[in-house]
Amino acid sequence: MRASNLGNYYEDFIVGDTIEHSLSKTIFESDNNLFSLLTMNHHPVHLNLDYVQGHQHKKILVVGTLVFSLVVGMTVPDISGKAIANLEYESINHLGPVFINDTIYAKTKILEKWETSKIDKGIVYVETVAYNQDKQEVLSFKRKVLVPKKTK
Repeated sequence: MRASNLGNYYEDFIVGDTIEHSLSKTIFESDNNLFSLLTMNHHPVHLNLDYVQGHQHKKILVVGTLVFSLVVGMTVPDISGKAIANLEYESINHLGPVFINDTIYAKTKILEKWETSKIDKGIVYVETVAYNQDKQEVLSFKRKVLVPKKTK
């Protein structure tokens, strides 16, 4: 058995390429409840079925920061597994609702990359889009990741 290739080096990222991430996640009620408790987000739109009957979607909404956290995690094997640091997250956009039992998928486009003053590191700038089982986009964000180079 071979060990997994966790992450990529600076040279592996090709500007313009899009990576379809192999990890996906169905979000269960227990995921949403635990995340709500851990983050102290007790808004009834995330936890109370009776309450949401009087609201727009009539279903419990998954906490947006849970969706964001899951999608970041789904990208780790391809984007930040070898990262020295995630430098910046920007333009986090919630594009559509996520409900209990939705399955989330993600893809990331390599927007730019540049070398740093340190010859053994570079910065990769990417945009990730998450979508549900119906191919509806639900989240997007950009980030800058400091990654090592293969050769020093």
